[in-house]
Amino acid sequence: MVSPSSPDGGDSAEIDQMIREVGDWRGAKLSQLRSLIKKAVPDVEEDLKWRKPSNPHGVPTWSLHGGICTGETYQKAVKLTFFKGASLEDPGKLFNSSLGGNTRRAIDFGENDEVDEKALTNLFRAAAQLNESSSKR
Repeated sequence: MVSPSSPDGGDSAEIDQMIREVGDWRGAKLSQLRSLIKKAVPDVEEDLKWRKPSNPHGVPTWSLHGGICTGETYQKAVKLTFFKGASLEDPGKLFNSSLGGNTRRAIDFGENDEVDEKALTNLFRAAAQLNESSSKR
């Protein structure tokens, strides 16, 4: 689903632009992760949140019945932060960042890190299912 909040007709188009602007391995990795979440959770909504002068695009965010995760690029990593990551089973041992918090968990991908697509797909789906079950209470 495309959010109508950006002037060009949707945050999805602005996320496309953001990925092009990053341009190096980080843009390619974020694009790969974005495609994977859209395939894993077909009804996922993507939009940009938390815009500020130092980050005018904002942060790409994927949601279904609540936030699933965000995707950010840093100098040496692409980070997926799962809103309710501490409540998710992680049999693939993907979470490698923000492990001390009570709620969030993150995965940092470096330039040469492989993406375990099967395990990540399962994590995306589990996050969406957790949101759905929480919204029915």
